[in-house]
Amino acid sequence: MKITFLGTGTSQGVPMIGCKCEVCTSMDFRDQRLRSSIHIQTDDNQSVVIDSGPDFRQQMLRHRIEKLDAIVFTHEHKDHVSGLDDVRAYNYLQKKPMEVYAHNRVLHQLKQDFAYAFSEKKYPGVPEINLNEIENKPFKVSKTTFTPIEVMHFKLAVFGFRIKDFTYITDANFISEEEEKKIFGSKIIVLNGLQYEPHISHFTFEEALALIQKWKPEKAYFTHISHRLGRHAEIEKKLPSWIRLGFDGLVLDV
Repeated sequence: MKITFLGTGTSQGVPMIGCKCEVCTSMDFRDQRLRSSIHIQTDDNQSVVIDSGPDFRQQMLRHRIEKLDAIVFTHEHKDHVSGLDDVRAYNYLQKKPMEVYAHNRVLHQLKQDFAYAFSEKKYPGVPEINLNEIENKPFKVSKTTFTPIEVMHFKLAVFGFRIKDFTYITDANFISEEEEKKIFGSKIIVLNGLQYEPHISHFTFEEALALIQKWKPEKAYFTHISHRLGRHAEIEKKLPSWIRLGFDGLVLDV
């Protein structure tokens, strides 16, 4: 299984219009973060994306992802879903609807946001989407099992996912002990670490670091990184070798 980081940033990420901070003006490509998303190439050659934010089209073009079988959503916030319209290119190339997997609450929001794609009388060329409802229990995309991990994003329940020995969690600031049990034993963990300052709905860098050290994976990566955290090269100097910052374009073999 191959994991590609399509984006590791936030809506407060890089570049910020008019911002002159050292991150937003950095020439280090690792500081140029699009909205958080990953691409998964499964062992049975299925191509799956987790979240399709406003940078979705740019991300798919940049990484030359010519085949896409499914999109799995963590939650309904616009920085994670607003690029869904661009699946129409894959509809055209693959001659079939896009399979979308999400909680019922998220599916309801997608039907509102993209009502034209679900109307009885559709305009020619609108996205073709097949909705699949998931709950907080394992489900399969083709032959690959996804195990949801329910985390809290302030007062909103959000799904992280464990696939084999890989766990991906973004937009969280609380994880119950019961849900944590699903994480232990993961060899690779990706977790949001927004900034140093306290935030109402995201783990801070220090909070995320403490959790990773508690879970003890072989490798761990931060994602959903704000420009307020600082430059990639400077942050990594503070981390042990088995904990790194994620960056757009990073590829992992799991």
